[in-house]
Amino acid sequence: MRLRRILRRAPWPLRRRLLRVVERHVLPRSAPGGRLRLARRVVPPIGPLPRAAGPGLFRVRTANGPVTARSVAAASPAQVRRDNVDRVTELLSAAGVDWFRVPNASFTHTAVAVPEPDRERVLPLLRDVTLPGAGRLRRLGRSGLVWRVCWPVTDPGGGLVLGDEFGCDVEFWLERDGTLTAPRSNPVADVVAKDDRAVTAFESAFGDFCAPFDSAPFDSAPHRTPYRTRRVFTMAAPERIRFPVDAVFTWVDGADPDWRRRKDRALAANPWAAAHPQAASASRYTSRDELRFALRSVHCFAPWIRRIFLVTDDQVPSWLDSAHPDVTVVAHREIFGTTGALPTFNSQAIETRLHHIPGLAEHFLYLNDDVLLGRPVAPDMFFTPGGLTRFFPSTARIGSLPREVADAPTASSGKNNRRLIEEAFGRVLSHRMMHTPHPSRRSVLTEIADRFAEQVAATAGHRFRHPDDVAMLSSLQQYYAYLTGRAAPGAIAYAYLDLASPHTPFRLARLMRDRHLDTFCLNDVDADADVAAEQAALVADFLPAFLPFAAPWERRAAPLPRPRPIELTWEYV
Repeated sequence: MRLRRILRRAPWPLRRRLLRVVERHVLPRSAPGGRLRLARRVVPPIGPLPRAAGPGLFRVRTANGPVTARSVAAASPAQVRRDNVDRVTELLSAAGVDWFRVPNASFTHTAVAVPEPDRERVLPLLRDVTLPGAGRLRRLGRSGLVWRVCWPVTDPGGGLVLGDEFGCDVEFWLERDGTLTAPRSNPVADVVAKDDRAVTAFESAFGDFCAPFDSAPFDSAPHRTPYRTRRVFTMAAPERIRFPVDAVFTWVDGADPDWRRRKDRALAANPWAAAHPQAASASRYTSRDELRFALRSVHCFAPWIRRIFLVTDDQVPSWLDSAHPDVTVVAHREIFGTTGALPTFNSQAIETRLHHIPGLAEHFLYLNDDVLLGRPVAPDMFFTPGGLTRFFPSTARIGSLPREVADAPTASSGKNNRRLIEEAFGRVLSHRMMHTPHPSRRSVLTEIADRFAEQVAATAGHRFRHPDDVAMLSSLQQYYAYLTGRAAPGAIAYAYLDLASPHTPFRLARLMRDRHLDTFCLNDVDADADVAAEQAALVADFLPAFLPFAAPWERRAAPLPRPRPIELTWEYV
């Protein structure tokens, strides 16, 4: 049996050890030009191998053990989270149990409080509705006062399981001296008066992991359910983010013939761009459908984003329903006006104008199309409750020598940023930023554009990356905001994945299993045709399995690389 087939069927601990042997000892002995190809052949197809467990049910391996899940064509973590709590509260209401919603310390879980005397009749009800099929009920802690309920779902390929981490916790609150006391702590209150009048509140009152429309009482969407609660839980804790947050993506389709003609004409008029191979590098404009999955990752893992803006050179992805209200396509001409030079092929020039997007919120995340979220994230990862942006310094340093002609464009812009910060604040800018989503504020960017007007305007006027450019969104704003009291360092689990590296397939296999990163970057580099084809195949294997559920703004007829067929004859889980 071939090693690839053995690895596909092996338990993860054994598979991991075998893959490490291949990565550490076999790859270095192979020809450099064929290492990525070898790695792709050795690493099993991305994703687990589910087996049938009943009508519409699959048994799927996950990092926390095998799970029986219901196969569905469309889902999202926020939807599954809401379905779990709705199913529990409907069950309790039908049984005449006096329940009320409470916030959960975990932002992906929900919680429902029930008086402890009702435990003896509630637990049998929960067992009755979870034991048949794919429901799960388990005790949390030793007291028996907190139980987690969920009905896991998965996609038909078994790539993503939405289960226990989006479950509803049923807490049995103790009655004592006219009060109800929680069996564990929550973010707002652990004790309430037993006779407190019940009020109703919508989902957003209990946590941030929900869609923005869940905070609008006048919205009549049928899935928006008001929940019984106590008044104290309708008041947000100080650590909650209460302002709207948008997302901004920049994207280009480098294969578009009309766009390529515009680029060729611009290159002929800007000979300095051809002098440096990275100023107009082809890899900067390559589209391998990453944008579709980057937007999926926002829908899946950051449902609190209010609105997505996609900034393009009059290009619209074929799969995007541009009429969908949650995604707005913005042309370069809408934000440049009479400033700068169009058409532009310089991402740093585009960055200088993003704060001019009409209707953009004060607080927003800026993402390139090769940056994806890897698991559920909360808004306080990117902003403080008071509105400060967080930033994520890299361990990579900005060169300490003066700018040189041979510097790569990224090195030049970093040194230019360093000079501006030194002149303005007398501080030394030493570290680059991770290639993550960049938390941003329109007011800060406006202030930077006014204070450094000459340098920002010059950058906006360069059609291709230029030695005089500043990196306004991906570096300058972070340090400027920090030194003016409007930013703070943050922490994020992040990885930079070079698609040309033979180690990347091994890292993607671990990411697929463990889903241990908040965000990651799938970075393109210039490569010969064979290596480029391997990179494209690697992305086509990984992304549809990692993010299998389509976002609501995707056209149903749009073609999509499909995950590999499910093998239902496999006996091991």
